[in-house]
Amino acid sequence: MSYLSHRRIPLSRRRRPGGRTTAAVLATALATTGAVFLASTPAQATPTSSTTLVVNADQTLRSVTHVATGSLYGLADASTPADSLVTPLSPNTFVQMAPGGSQLPNGEPSPAGDSLVVAAKAARAGAKVVVRMPDWYPNFPYKWVSWSDWLSAVDTQVASVKSSGATNIAAYELWNEPDWTWDTTNAGSFDDGWARTFNEVRSKDASTPIQGPSYSAWNLSWMTTFLTDAKASGTVPDIISWHELSGSQNIAADVAAYRSLESSLGISPRPISIEEYGKPAEMGNSGALISYAAKFERAGVHDAELAFWNHYGTLGDTLTDTGGSPNGSYWTYKWYGEMSGNMLVTTPPAQTGIDGIASLNGSGNQIRVVAGACTGS
Repeated sequence: MSYLSHRRIPLSRRRRPGGRTTAAVLATALATTGAVFLASTPAQATPTSSTTLVVNADQTLRSVTHVATGSLYGLADASTPADSLVTPLSPNTFVQMAPGGSQLPNGEPSPAGDSLVVAAKAARAGAKVVVRMPDWYPNFPYKWVSWSDWLSAVDTQVASVKSSGATNIAAYELWNEPDWTWDTTNAGSFDDGWARTFNEVRSKDASTPIQGPSYSAWNLSWMTTFLTDAKASGTVPDIISWHELSGSQNIAADVAAYRSLESSLGISPRPISIEEYGKPAEMGNSGALISYAAKFERAGVHDAELAFWNHYGTLGDTLTDTGGSPNGSYWTYKWYGEMSGNMLVTTPPAQTGIDGIASLNGSGNQIRVVAGACTGS
């Protein structure tokens, strides 16, 4: 379960010129009963119990960007879901099918979610779109045809993107989960294939970011080999991506491990995209999902998208079905989408259990807190 609380700070308690924040230094605790309170005492450095989430209201984490409000295949077509459902979530980024793609995931009867078909809908909600290029093919895992076939598909997609006039294409994702979907026997090593595909895209489009390697999970060994080879070939992705599909407990450690590796290899800091997050049993589960959002915010992830386990056009299973009505998790993401100003530092008692996100609006007079992953009514 998750909870929302917000409270305005009287004008007399706002920051004074030349002085220290007074009442803006607040501790917010949410106990297992779901009660939320604000107190005008200094924020504690650590939680006081295993059921306390501390919000440090005088410590800005980052500007509000709604990092985790997007989804994979969250949009089905130009009209589904309705804009009235999409816009309130303030989605950051959608990962969508290759333009002209034929992917039929999860037994869908026909392709949907074409990145260029939905680009304008995403733009109306203030979101960007990532083009998942290998979803040009109908099967998953992908069935390799030939290099000439693949490079022709790449050229066709890039030409479509360039001619579309879409201004909200975030990146090309060159492949998806190559750790188990890349056909090494027929296509050669993935790292060589990455470089070849990267150079093909760049020969046709010199500016749109390229995103990868899009592994199915964080793996230091895989990423070390990939980045070492990519640096040697001059094909390091503009945006680094992988998936977090096994729970939220390792996100902080995974991001820290990547940053350490990046530095050790002399690669300049890249934005991190977690293209898919959430286990099947967690979809639609507000409390479980808010833990991911909180950890992505703290770790400084650029964007993260709810996984696609069921049907197209459900905004990451926050709707009951394609173009359906909101379920419980929808309202959690709506609260998240309503945040503005700056995200605040939140401190949970552990990597699992109660966690949450908080923001302070631009006027400095309202704190919003969304917390969950706790027990009780």
